[in-house]
Amino acid sequence: MVLFLRIFFVVVLASMLAVTGWAASQCPLFSVPREVATHPWFIATLFDAYWGFLTFYVWIFFQQTAALSRVAWLVAVLLLGNIAMAIYCLAALFRVPTTASFADIVTTRTSRPSFLGLGLAAAGVAILFIA
Repeated sequence: MVLFLRIFFVVVLASMLAVTGWAASQCPLFSVPREVATHPWFIATLFDAYWGFLTFYVWIFFQQTAALSRVAWLVAVLLLGNIAMAIYCLAALFRVPTTASFADIVTTRTSRPSFLGLGLAAAGVAILFIA
């Protein structure tokens, strides 16, 4: 199970980096035409994505007990979306042995600061200002 999930989240991360890189090379992030940005399905898709991000964040909030880590991961997930989520899952999956159960993966809590979360939050903020 752990090996499959590691491969799965590597594929998610690689595909998100590839499609995001491709999109960035085609046009700037904030140059979405008004008719697209105001389209009902575009708005519905954004709501769907961000509610999904926040739903996933509930798990992060449970696992990360340090307040700074919780805030950093929230910023990272809200700004980087599935890229941050895949990295979080990979980090969690590489903390456990390949023989770990699913329960071991999802219930392990950590009180130490998450420098990965801080780095991703900083990257997300930098990308937002560069875009």
